[in-house]
Amino acid sequence: MRSWFYVLGILAASGMAHAQPALQERLKSVSADPAALKQAVEAGKKASFFCANCHGEDGISKSPEVPNLAGQNPAYLLEQIRKFGSGERKDPFMQGLIKVLKDDERLQITLFYAGVSVRPSSADPVQVARGKGLFDKLCVRCHGEQAHGNDAYPRLAGQKLPYLQTSITRYRDQTGVRNNQLMSIATAPLKNEDIVAIAHYLTQLP
Repeated sequence: MRSWFYVLGILAASGMAHAQPALQERLKSVSADPAALKQAVEAGKKASFFCANCHGEDGISKSPEVPNLAGQNPAYLLEQIRKFGSGERKDPFMQGLIKVLKDDERLQITLFYAGVSVRPSSADPVQVARGKGLFDKLCVRCHGEQAHGNDAYPRLAGQKLPYLQTSITRYRDQTGVRNNQLMSIATAPLKNEDIVAIAHYLTQLP
């Protein structure tokens, strides 16, 4: 009996592994079709009502420690939604919400937020100048010169200052809340004041 549960577990995991690539392909297909994209964005705005309590109606967070979703790269955002749903990213509240979303809703919410413009925040000019130097040295290869990221790496430009500081610190300290070996290696040499400077640089970028 135990072996059957093991086999079923493998099959279930395999099914989930195949489901996400298919959803990513749908994301590309819908994004390339203006009519389908418009319909998906409108549906996503409605489906995101429960996200608005924390992330804001337009994807601009209401809380400094909750990330903006506005302008985020759609493929990256869709993958993070999957990770929360599967438990790969740790947040009981997010896991509970995302598990009830159907694939269509995940796709629609992703496209809605991706299409909203980001509003950068003000920052300390001295910290910005220092943070730019650190970012160019350690982060630009993956996140891009303007910190807009790509399908695999998140947009950091215009993100909330406290959220940036907390996230970078978690990677550096390997707390288990955010697991990414490359990020842990990249952030390992950073002192607390370095993290503050990088966060100031990123939060003011458009």
